Formats: sequence, C-alpha cells, structure tokens
Amino acid sequence: MQVQDIMTPNFHAIGQSASMAEAASLMRDQDVGFLPVIEENQIIGTLTDRDITVRGLASGYPPETAVADIMNPGVDFQYADADIEAAAQLMHERQVRRLMVLDHSNRCIGVVSLGDLSLGSGDPTLAGAALKGVSEQSAP
Repeated sequence: MQVQDIMTPNFHAIGQSASMAEAASLMRDQDVGFLPVIEENQIIGTLTDRDITVRGLASGYPPETAVADIMNPGVDFQYADADIEAAAQLMHERQVRRLMVLDHSNRCIGVVSLGDLSLGSGDPTLAGAALKGVSEQSAP
C-alpha cells in the first residue's frame, strides 16, 4: 500500500506572513491542530497549535506575530508513491506525528498522520510502531 492510498488530500495551509491569531482562528474553524506554511506553492515549514501556545504566547509574542517567527522550518515529507511502511519508519525516526505528501514535482498534495496510518493501513501495529518513536525522548 502506498502513502497516497491513506493520506488526507484536503488540507488547509497558511502563509508565513499571516499572524499567530489568524493561524489559531483557521485551526479553530477547520478543527485542525496543524498547518503547512506555504509560499509561492512551496512548503517552507509547518505550524502546530502547540507552536502557537509554547513558542508564541508562552514566550511573550503578541497574537499579531507572524507565523514565520514561530513555525518549524523545514519539512518532513514522503512521496505519494512511497510504501506506507517507509512513512511509518520515517515518522518513528524523525519523531513526528505527520508527514507532508509530495508528488515528484515536489508539489504538496496531502498529509499523512498517525491516524491515517492507523485507520488506513489495516495494520494496527504499524501506527503503534511509529507512535513509539514519536513518544520516545530525544537525546539531549
């Protein structure tokens, strides 16, 4: 089974110049906790509700702060035609709960999450193995 078979193809994204408040409102309205940050059709980072809370508000940034100031630069991704086991292994290694899904033109076409692995793979141990990696503490 390939990543494209289980990914979520419809996702919401935000630009790096949008504010934390705009990102939080979009997350609330779309009932998501994760947004890819896209500029000129290229994904340049990601933003989670935790980033807004911990990196942003708890660090004293006002709600008007640009997403670029608190986002995670760089992106963990897998190609759409990759095997889902490869995606699970990458999630485990990188300790991430989501991967962006790219086509071979490097265009973002979806998101695959631990939930997608769990529900879509038909293998309950696959998501569990990835979650184990996500849950392990990083080396200091």
